[in-house]
Amino acid sequence: MKRPEGFRGTPPDPPSPPPKERRSRDARRTPRDTAAHPTAGASRARPARGPRAPRERSSRDRAASAALRTADAGSSSASARRLERRAARERRRAERAEVRRFTRLSRRRRLTATIALGTLVTLVGGAAAISVSPLLSLTSIRIVGTERLDADEVAAALEDRRGTPLAFVSDEQIRTDLEGFALIRSFSTEIVPPSTLIVRVVERAPIGALRTAGGFEVVDAAGVVVETTETVPPGIPLLSVESASADDPAFRGLADVLLALPRELRSSVVTISATTRDDVRFTLGGAEHSVVWGSAERSAFKARVLAAALSSTDQSVRWEYDVSAPDSLVVRRAS
Repeated sequence: MKRPEGFRGTPPDPPSPPPKERRSRDARRTPRDTAAHPTAGASRARPARGPRAPRERSSRDRAASAALRTADAGSSSASARRLERRAARERRRAERAEVRRFTRLSRRRRLTATIALGTLVTLVGGAAAISVSPLLSLTSIRIVGTERLDADEVAAALEDRRGTPLAFVSDEQIRTDLEGFALIRSFSTEIVPPSTLIVRVVERAPIGALRTAGGFEVVDAAGVVVETTETVPPGIPLLSVESASADDPAFRGLADVLLALPRELRSSVVTISATTRDDVRFTLGGAEHSVVWGSAERSAFKARVLAAALSSTDQSVRWEYDVSAPDSLVVRRAS
């Protein structure tokens, strides 16, 4: 079989006329017909090139099919990869959920501890910042509880503390500043923001006056000299003891009796003496009755017995009342 010129590749699918028949038709054509119709040969030759189109379409179809198969394979591979990634994400999500479920309590404790620590740090830091701020510096000092003392003098002794942050004002500093006031037995402080310090003073309560070469020393129950005067102050009894010392048993017993006496009875005592802790005796004003008191034990009962004896005896006569044994009262004329 003779192939047309210029044709390469596999024969076309549709069958073509046998070459012999095509040559026979060409042979019967005369040269005149060929000359009259110069394109006849060309027109006859065109069908020979026609079979290329089906072959080219078939090749394109095969290429398109291959491309589709490749695209399908690629799409299937991409889908598989997407499914794999989705499965991995689901697996990781499930693992994280399990971890969260088993660590929920520890995470809650850690969160609570973190919040508590943060709150504490915030409060402490805020308090520290505010306490040292100039807005909370000492500018006003108030003295409360003074009777015998001058409050302005006490406040003047604390003048050096003005301008100090309230957080830095300590009781030790105030105690140092008030050491010069012997009449102050104790004190307490109160800070009133933003700038006020209140000092509550408890004055020493004088219980008697002790005679000295230069006059009289007014002392309290601890033997501390409250003041020095030339005469015995009104309402203060004269003490008759060797020394006004807290270590002296006689003075200790005398002070205990004075503190245990009712206010009305204590204010009427003129002189009081003791040689030991258990033989305290004193003199009342007015008729100058003498009272043998003994020790400070059962002082409240002794005071009631003495009050009953005073009301039942003639006050124009000077008596001696012995209540050292209050269950057996002894009343006799004073010598």
